[in-house]
Amino acid sequence: MNKIYQQALEALNDHQVIAFPTETVFGLGVFYDDQDAYELLNKIKRRREDKPYTMMLSKVEDIDKYAFIDNKYRKLINKFMPGSLTILVKSKDNVPGYVTHNTGIIGIRIPSNKEALELLNYVKKPLLVPSANRADRSPARTYEEVITIFGDEIKVVVPGQIESGEPSTIIDLTGPEIKVIRKGPISLEQLSLAQSEKSLSSTITK
Repeated sequence: MNKIYQQALEALNDHQVIAFPTETVFGLGVFYDDQDAYELLNKIKRRREDKPYTMMLSKVEDIDKYAFIDNKYRKLINKFMPGSLTILVKSKDNVPGYVTHNTGIIGIRIPSNKEALELLNYVKKPLLVPSANRADRSPARTYEEVITIFGDEIKVVVPGQIESGEPSTIIDLTGPEIKVIRKGPISLEQLSLAQSEKSLSSTITK
């Protein structure tokens, strides 16, 4: 697999978009600090400008490099990451403003998929990763579906298998209480077990 990871790294360095499997669906990826690639990703996705991308990291220890984490949430993070969980947190100054749409809030995820983790470790830099689909369409779940949807717009597609096919659970950790923004594979009940009831909001926004 090192050959395909090297090809992916070369494409990323050339400001191109790649695709790879995660445990949920196939994702598209660009370096988080590459604005040219970010704009190309928007074009390929046909994505609305008001919808930011998730930053994908290879390990929990790296979260503190890019975001501020309240210590009371670390137990929950350590339990469910890597995994099908995206956390919304306050970003540090090394995260470009265009990435957060100048909100100062970034979504961070650490995948548990083998190929995704190997790729992230190989390229040694966080990626901005939305699902592999055009805006408002179903995400690709196989290597072949990525090729069918995007053709040569994607320079490198890393092969591999997804698991659930269900997008990650999204929780907001920017306030005094956890808020579930999007339901996913990790349930409210599971989150409740990892975090005391006093710090968990039962409010779920769509």
